[in-house]
Amino acid sequence: MKRIGLFGGTFNPIHLGHIQVIQEVKKEFGLDKIFIIPSALPPHKEPDGLVDAGDRIEMIRLSFSNHPDFAVSDVELKRSGPSYTIDTVRHFKSILPEDAEIFLIMGLDAFLEIDTWKSYKDLFLLIPFIVMSRSSAGQGATVFGRKPFEDYLKSRISGGYKLSASQSSYVHKIKQPVFVFNVTPIDISSTKIRKLIKNGITIKSLVPEIVEAFIRSKGLYL
Repeated sequence: MKRIGLFGGTFNPIHLGHIQVIQEVKKEFGLDKIFIIPSALPPHKEPDGLVDAGDRIEMIRLSFSNHPDFAVSDVELKRSGPSYTIDTVRHFKSILPEDAEIFLIMGLDAFLEIDTWKSYKDLFLLIPFIVMSRSSAGQGATVFGRKPFEDYLKSRISGGYKLSASQSSYVHKIKQPVFVFNVTPIDISSTKIRKLIKNGITIKSLVPEIVEAFIRSKGLYL
């Protein structure tokens, strides 16, 4: 049985923070493969400064060219209109083997606004979540009992979620489990990188060298 992760975002651009945390998730959860899924028109983000989808997907491909366990998917780029996670999850469930275990990977900030997403209630019936938290507690620490997260989960999603210490997740009788995993805190963001480029400041050590060269050669984010 294969264990598959789905990790979406604008990746504008992808950076070493993205790469570090999903490598940690892959190792911790024993995932066989993670699909990196750049969005075309994210419904929750302003499109200002969003470079061409072809450039964003190429930067992801360059970042993972030597990592066969990470695959880039253009499913959201091929779909017209905004990129809705529910459609992407249904797509992967339709093309992957029935016995595959599929997990939706996302950051804590994104999860804490999931009740604004299209068909979010259906998501909790379809797929388990791996929520990445950047607590200062250190790599590998599990952040259970964190009150804001637990309050949100129980008040906005379902009061039926209970912490299961044995399964290291929040479990529900009907809905899929929600795992919270503490990743290494890294002070890198795509917004910060775009500002540095615009101001003529180097982005070495923030993105892979091959991505930095690509950004420079294409004149992106200037």
